[in-house]
Amino acid sequence: MADKLSPYRRKRSASRTTEPVPAEGPLPQGNDDTFVIQEHHARALHWDFRLERGGVLVSWAIPKGLPLDPKTNHLAVQTEDHPLEYAAFEGEIPAGEYGGGPVRIWDRGTYECEEWTDREVKVVLHGERAQGRYALIHTGGKSWLIHRMDPPPVEGWEPVPELIRPMLATLGQLPTPDEDASFGYETKWDGVRTVVYVQGGRARLMTRNDLDVTAAYPELQALGKALGATPVVLDGEVIAVDPATGRISFAALQPRMHLRNQAQVRRLAAQVPVTYCVFDLLYLDGHHTTGLPYRQRRELLESLDLRGSHWDTPPYTSGGGPDALSAAKEHGLEGIVAKRLDSVYEPGRRSRAWIKFKNTQTQEVVLGGWKPGKGMRAGTIGSLLLGIPGPEGLDYIGQVGTGFTQGMLDDLYRQLRPLERKTSPFAGALPSADVKDVHWVTPKIVGEVEFTEWTPTGRLRHPTWRGLRPDKSADEVTLESLP
Repeated sequence: MADKLSPYRRKRSASRTTEPVPAEGPLPQGNDDTFVIQEHHARALHWDFRLERGGVLVSWAIPKGLPLDPKTNHLAVQTEDHPLEYAAFEGEIPAGEYGGGPVRIWDRGTYECEEWTDREVKVVLHGERAQGRYALIHTGGKSWLIHRMDPPPVEGWEPVPELIRPMLATLGQLPTPDEDASFGYETKWDGVRTVVYVQGGRARLMTRNDLDVTAAYPELQALGKALGATPVVLDGEVIAVDPATGRISFAALQPRMHLRNQAQVRRLAAQVPVTYCVFDLLYLDGHHTTGLPYRQRRELLESLDLRGSHWDTPPYTSGGGPDALSAAKEHGLEGIVAKRLDSVYEPGRRSRAWIKFKNTQTQEVVLGGWKPGKGMRAGTIGSLLLGIPGPEGLDYIGQVGTGFTQGMLDDLYRQLRPLERKTSPFAGALPSADVKDVHWVTPKIVGEVEFTEWTPTGRLRHPTWRGLRPDKSADEVTLESLP
């Protein structure tokens, strides 16, 4: 009879790994009723599903773990049979060895076998976390599918949502002293609003205008691995730090926002790493949490203890708005956001339940045209013509000609040239001096400026360019402060 464990032994050495490596000989006889699922952080996170059968553990690697939704099948890749002793194995497989990385038992228990053929295996699992009827269906070679035959294991269970648009804050004043205790106060981060969907240990990142930016931030994939089999949807902000000042900087994040070339992405990830600041929890382990009060969502979020090399859950304070705003200003932060402690999460809505307060004047703008540069800027962009959508169309609010790096100018020129048009996109007539030599463009691109104040005529005074906002669309732009 062929030695079922010879492929297993060929891939391992007892002198280099703590995994059980039994000597050749007769296989132990069991009851063919043990199962184990091990979470394996090897080169790629996966779960090893093992069923006792004929003196060995017949094994499959499942990249996304057991499916809980009978409408969704997961890939299962059959691997070599493992010894029965492996059902108790937890530990670190040394780097460089086959399957190098940490292994921990995710669940174990007993199973009943309903069918076992070369084409299909049907079992009923009786574990602490894994319960119910499952079928493994052979699709060819080492490839199988694992399918849940029972309904979801928890009443009211829902799959991870494909899309939840972020709730937005309104600009306002600090709550009055008698209302202060009804609000929680968070830092307003100067970055890119991002919703993170984690399922099967994989993270998917979406901006507020439904742009998938997963590939742009590879360092955040480890967040999915940290959560493992726990499915969640998180709301937060991707930020970067200026290495020269040590402060959070939107300008420092700019190079990371536009890249798709993976070689460039990896290089910049080492030079300008990002951090994901998590401040809300929208879905957890089969249940939407958007209908829960803010205070309860924060409690659930903090119970996940999401703190790592590239992500954090910054604290919030209950009450104490004036002190929170002063502390933000003292540390050079953009501002704070006040959130009603009893408020639910309103996807895609700008709500008065969340109020933002800024230490600096910034404004999102739509680009309607550009003027050629002169002198040192000859051959590139000298200034940008800015607008904000209004009742009659795009309202003109002035020009910006400072705050650009050469990289920003090159990027702007590349994006604006294909959008050139012959007529002005602005709703009204512009001053004659402002239209001289202008290259009009279709108003699709959004940027952001910092400025000192509004003029009486509704123009920005002393604006400085902060960067492009590919995470936002032109129809989303609104006034951030009143002219």
